[in-house]
Amino acid sequence: MSPRAAWRLEAFGFEHVYDFVGGKLEWRERGLPTVGTGPFHLVAGQVLRPATATCRPDAPAGEVRRRMTASADSICVVTNEHDIVLGRLRWKDLPEDDRAPVEAFMQLGPATVQRREELTALSERMHRAGVKTILVTTPKGRLLGIVNRDDADRFIDERAAHTQRTDEDVT
Repeated sequence: MSPRAAWRLEAFGFEHVYDFVGGKLEWRERGLPTVGTGPFHLVAGQVLRPATATCRPDAPAGEVRRRMTASADSICVVTNEHDIVLGRLRWKDLPEDDRAPVEAFMQLGPATVQRREELTALSERMHRAGVKTILVTTPKGRLLGIVNRDDADRFIDERAAHTQRTDEDVT
């Protein structure tokens, strides 16, 4: 809502009026509630979840192994002290030497997307590439979380079903 509209609503007696400067797209990116039947532009921020594990480049492999879940899909996001993404590592990439520093075996420059990445296209790219998760960052590279492909697919299907039901109710 624009500042002008916010002032107008306050003039009508509304007590709790907020000027959300980010706009409707950012509102949805943050997973905040919306109403209406759409069409909605689904974005990565709507299915964003926290990264399951993070570590610093100088962390020893044994410490990281204790933080991660033992599964093929398990990842640890390597960040600096400002949560800027430096790399990532997968469970299967952990060396046997528990003393080895993460920076010696992490994957540098992992793929990232921003919260406003269009979700359907992102899911399709993830399927083509055989990727289960992708990192979500701010434009300056600060980690926000991850998008899990299964979560994205489920959300897309739920929204499509909701839109179809709403369209059927109208006709």
